[in-house]
Amino acid sequence: MAETKVDETASSPASDARAERKAAKLAKQIQRFSKAHGGAEGQLAYIGQRGTRIVLVGEDGGWGDLVAPSHAVAVSAAEKSGITLHESFDGDFAAKVRTGPYEWTRMAGIQLGGPSNG
Repeated sequence: MAETKVDETASSPASDARAERKAAKLAKQIQRFSKAHGGAEGQLAYIGQRGTRIVLVGEDGGWGDLVAPSHAVAVSAAEKSGITLHESFDGDFAAKVRTGPYEWTRMAGIQLGGPSNG
């Protein structure tokens, strides 16, 4: 019996079109975030089979994230939106994030004597 080899790098036109639509949708969401926060920068983080997380930090310190189904879609969305991408989430970039009381109690409330969040 002859061995067959499947080319896993090839993609169909339908899946390419779907990825392009998803990138365009994510780019619009990134642009809305950027407009609401006086500009934005981002960082991409691989999260396994689920895809790639697009972490956004606004000029006002607001932050949020989106999940793209693949790294390629995340890169495309970031390029379409026009934001600056950072290689890692550290240093000056991380220092821009402003957290409020909700985040503090949610992240460390029990340890610091805050509400149990549950």
